[in-house]
Amino acid sequence: MRVLAKIATAAAIAVPMLVAIPGAANAAATPSGCSSVTQIGSTAYLNVGGQTMASVKQYKGCGKNYSYLYVWEGYRNTHSSWDVCTAIVTGGGHDVQDPRCGHNSVELWSFGAATLAECTQGLGWTGYGPIPYPSDGDIAVKTDVRC
Repeated sequence: MRVLAKIATAAAIAVPMLVAIPGAANAAATPSGCSSVTQIGSTAYLNVGGQTMASVKQYKGCGKNYSYLYVWEGYRNTHSSWDVCTAIVTGGGHDVQDPRCGHNSVELWSFGAATLAECTQGLGWTGYGPIPYPSDGDIAVKTDVRC
């Protein structure tokens, strides 16, 4: 009977933990001021030092485009500090719009760019912003182009 009690206790503890673990690249919320968004295009992955640091996605909703960046738990568990930014880019990927940056952010939404009539990409990068500076060591990744 003790064995069954131990198994039941272990199962009772494990099930909530499994349910609470978020997917590696799933948006857990919506951007501020917008209650419903839809992902457009593919997910891009920001790799730093051979490790996946974050996922970057592009969304549309509430008349705007948003970029979303999620820092993976595996990266957070092995690093005590990081800086990331996310933005929408237009003009063939050269014009950064709507950047938002954060220190030790897990999830980061851009502010919302009024660019639904343009071809856009979601952009995510390491660093302080307001644009990625590869010469300073910033690593950037973009989603596919959506028109």
